[in-house]
Amino acid sequence: MKKITIAIDGHSSCGKSTMAKDLAREVGYVYVDTGAMYRSVTLYALRHGLFDEDGSVKTAELEAEMSNIHIAFKFNQETGRPDTYLNGERVEDEIRSLEVSNHVSPIAAVGFVRTAMVAQQQQMGKDKGVVMDGRDIGTTVFPDAELKVFVTASAEVRAQRRFDELKAKGMPADYDDILKNVQERDYIDSHREVSPLRKADDAIELDNSHMTISEQKEWLLERFRERTA
Repeated sequence: MKKITIAIDGHSSCGKSTMAKDLAREVGYVYVDTGAMYRSVTLYALRHGLFDEDGSVKTAELEAEMSNIHIAFKFNQETGRPDTYLNGERVEDEIRSLEVSNHVSPIAAVGFVRTAMVAQQQQMGKDKGVVMDGRDIGTTVFPDAELKVFVTASAEVRAQRRFDELKAKGMPADYDDILKNVQERDYIDSHREVSPLRKADDAIELDNSHMTISEQKEWLLERFRERTA
């Protein structure tokens, strides 16, 4: 069976990472969570005071720090999924906090940050056999990917999912704050100058607002079988 590149794009909290992780594990592909990479840069920026009081990014200071930001993924035997590491520290839980969610879109809109992350992502996927999810995988990172999926769901459904996820981890969560964050991120992601979120012309759209995780998994597996037959 030939190896292909799978690009899964979509709005925040639409379940694309869960779909991508499950597919990669099912078919033996490498999984790369590009959103976690931008979240890790955001966490680093928060820890090092690289935001102004109004939430804007101190771009000059961040650019000087980029060489000190190293992101890696290590397989977690207990969960069967990769965890995100920032400079050798496991940050899988910290990068999912609402504070990081509130600051990640401005970071992801910075041109030199995207250039650095895209270069890393392309290197990770150069040998194919990879599932990658994010905002611009099918349009910028891998425009020639054999399978492109654009995932969407209503803002209310996505906010509820993120709320449930945070509560399950014992982290503080307020539905109204999360919904506001989801709507703001949608706008920023879709209107930024560099690699805005959009559906690739040859991507298959999936609205999973009313689908279970198992239904999504089966749908994606069927698309994979079609492309690799």
